[in-house]
Amino acid sequence: NDGLWLLAERALRAALHEFAGDEWSLDEGGGAFYGPKIDCKVEASGRWLQCASVQLDFQMPRRFGLQYVDAGGQRRAPVLIHRAVLGSIERMMAVLAERCQGRWPFWLSPRQVLVVPVHAGDEAQRAAVAEVHAALRGDGFAVELDVSDGDLRYKIKESQRRCFNYVAVVGAREAAAGAVSLRALGEKKSRNMPLAELRAHFAQMASLDN
Repeated sequence: NDGLWLLAERALRAALHEFAGDEWSLDEGGGAFYGPKIDCKVEASGRWLQCASVQLDFQMPRRFGLQYVDAGGQRRAPVLIHRAVLGSIERMMAVLAERCQGRWPFWLSPRQVLVVPVHAGDEAQRAAVAEVHAALRGDGFAVELDVSDGDLRYKIKESQRRCFNYVAVVGAREAAAGAVSLRALGEKKSRNMPLAELRAHFAQMASLDN
């Protein structure tokens, strides 16, 4: 009934104020068939797309004849809460793909790092990049190795075009020191980083607590 609907709206407003302050808006006339709801929307390419939803449903518990006994001993119909954190996995991935435009956050990226030697024909460098690749692969990272003949600058350019989060380059100096020259996507400068530090850095980047 209308009174129960208004009661639910007030409860949702109070929850939103407690959780998000004033960072929400009312969608007058939005389609809600079972009861009032909270929709979480994200911006992607200039459009707002709905993802998560929390909706109060007054109809289904009554249709199934569900009841509970309240503190006063009275039988009452419960209110069902529909909670869809991602909406659907397929829709959420589509929204993320459109929003990220291929530049996925490190923890979600299918192309986290590309490892390349400066000179693919140098045995010491090939051994060093193989070690880096094996270590990062063993840590569970999405890492690729490119030891093909080709210009290093072209490989780095391609890694940027393919949206690898990082490219790790190993030359003679890095091979001797057990390190890599690391460049992030979209950056022009590189920084030297020992393998142990690199692994720790990536572990922190991959953490959802980061």
